[in-house]
Amino acid sequence: MRELAIIEAPSVLGLRPSGVEDLPGALLGAGLLGRLGAVAAGRVEAPAYDPGRDAGTGILNPGGIAEYSIRLADAVGGVLDRGLFPVVLGGDCSILLGNLLALARRGRYGLLFLDGHTDFYQPSAEPTGEAASMELALATGRGPRVLSDLEGRGPLVRDEDVVAFGFRDSAESAEEGMQPLPERLHTIGLDGVRAVGAAAAARQALERLGSGGSAGYWVHLDADVLDDAVMPAVDYRLPGGLTWPELESVLRTALADERAVGFDVTIFNPRLDPDGTIAARLVECLGRGLSARSGHN
Repeated sequence: MRELAIIEAPSVLGLRPSGVEDLPGALLGAGLLGRLGAVAAGRVEAPAYDPGRDAGTGILNPGGIAEYSIRLADAVGGVLDRGLFPVVLGGDCSILLGNLLALARRGRYGLLFLDGHTDFYQPSAEPTGEAASMELALATGRGPRVLSDLEGRGPLVRDEDVVAFGFRDSAESAEEGMQPLPERLHTIGLDGVRAVGAAAAARQALERLGSGGSAGYWVHLDADVLDDAVMPAVDYRLPGGLTWPELESVLRTALADERAVGFDVTIFNPRLDPDGTIAARLVECLGRGLSARSGHN
């Protein structure tokens, strides 16, 4: 068991300053540090937000995201070098690039991608140019080189080392013209989770992550993988989703495995949770999900 270290990564460069930048403060204010028995490992501030879409790439803030990804990778790498388990609090989903860059510097790693959306858009199909709708495509080497080839490393994760889990946006993404997911990228959508149960689906995901040559895997959590009825505090809402117990079961299964090397949580918007009840419930969920790592129930 490695001690948990919390890194604050409040970047909204891949989205907009809508409130998700307040995620770290809200979860820490709701007691996450004590709940996990974790240590604070610093905060990585983002460069200034530019609301203009970059003409060359069609993406908002591509240079800023690239710069931020390198600095976040340095912070995550520092935690790993100390033998600690990084827990990164976003921010929007583009922070995934920095987390995976930290691993790519060390070798071949996989990704368990827990998200209500598959986030595989190409810039021409993303209406506003938000990298938070493209991060899985960028991480697998698709898109403008400034973000798909960070430090000249090409794909940060191979298609076959990814499992997209719990998504429910297939009809929406097809209608909007999102590029198809590659055949080698593993998928277990919400219907697949429900068909076998959350714990069994999580075990299937880990089997697929272990089928290649990766040294371990990162776990990415977008709060909108949760049922909209219990997690309305997100910017892009979709009906349905995982229940709190289902997500806790998935996280416990995935994070108890010794191959798990880090975790991030993104997109929860505290401005849509004025009384703090959702933040408190999310802290409870994360505490239970990370219990095998933290030793706290």
